[in-house]
Amino acid sequence: MKILVTGGLGFIGSHTVVELQNEGFEVVIIDDLSNSSENVLDGIEAITGKRPIFEKMDLREKSKVQDFFKKHHDLEGVIHFAASKAVGESVEKPLLYYENNLGVLVYLLQELSKMDKANFIFSSSCTVYGQADSLPITEDAPVKPAESPYGNTKQIGEEIIRDTCHVNSQLSAIALRYFNPIGAHPSVEIGELPIGVPQNLVPFITQTAVGLREQLSVFGDDYPTEDGTCIRDYIHVVDVAKAHVVALQRLLGQKNDSNFEVFNLGTGKGSSVLEVIHSFERVSGEKLNYKIVDRRPGDVIQAYADTTNANNVLGWKAASTLDDSMKSAWDWEQKVRN
Repeated sequence: MKILVTGGLGFIGSHTVVELQNEGFEVVIIDDLSNSSENVLDGIEAITGKRPIFEKMDLREKSKVQDFFKKHHDLEGVIHFAASKAVGESVEKPLLYYENNLGVLVYLLQELSKMDKANFIFSSSCTVYGQADSLPITEDAPVKPAESPYGNTKQIGEEIIRDTCHVNSQLSAIALRYFNPIGAHPSVEIGELPIGVPQNLVPFITQTAVGLREQLSVFGDDYPTEDGTCIRDYIHVVDVAKAHVVALQRLLGQKNDSNFEVFNLGTGKGSSVLEVIHSFERVSGEKLNYKIVDRRPGDVIQAYADTTNANNVLGWKAASTLDDSMKSAWDWEQKVRN
């Protein structure tokens, strides 16, 4: 079965491609290389023994999207990762995020709507919940006004998919709302390698420890949490990748309860920024240079998942610990810099 993975050379996308190929799927990747590298193909091939088909493309070019679907008319499913993803950057560049994250989604759904049967997995986010009223966060939690344009694109993206599924019974979709993917593949052949200054906590930690960054900034220590820093649900990227394969198999096997479903992907446990730092120091033996600075716009205080539906309905559960994730992230950073 041929599966399209957009953004398939990115962090989560590349790990998902590995898990798909390990399950025997034929994978076609579209990526514009704006935050990834074609070298990731070498890592995927080293792990799986097979090189996926790759097409460099900016999905904002509608005619190219149309041409692609004409060429690959035998797709059995699409897993859509391609999007801008940094909360802070989205506050500074909202129009970039609305164009890249929503326009592209519309173009893909327009092509899928022409097919007799289409299966679609959407890379969503816990940011759709904003600052939740209660924890852990269930899929039934109210979707609050977004704290950032990035979060808003995920909220609107889900609405676009839901509306499309409502009028097109031949389209089946699952939105996976993941919390905070971190870590790297245990082979250390692929991992998180952002271009430029990292927008996420863990690569900034590892880059600081390896000497690439002078100091890590912790944004605020006056939040109403145990140690004053923000709390997130950090989940190993391989666990997240495997969930995409399980979700795809659910759609292909027509086991979905409706043609639009939503699942949280997390560990069910929240960890503060300082706890993540201490985990890194524990597994690496390195003392991290960090300082407390002012809060950052767009950050919620705490968010961690209720994973009951993912565990019992989807049939997936996170397997790795925070220490596992931090150790793999550090192993990857050291390999990259060496």
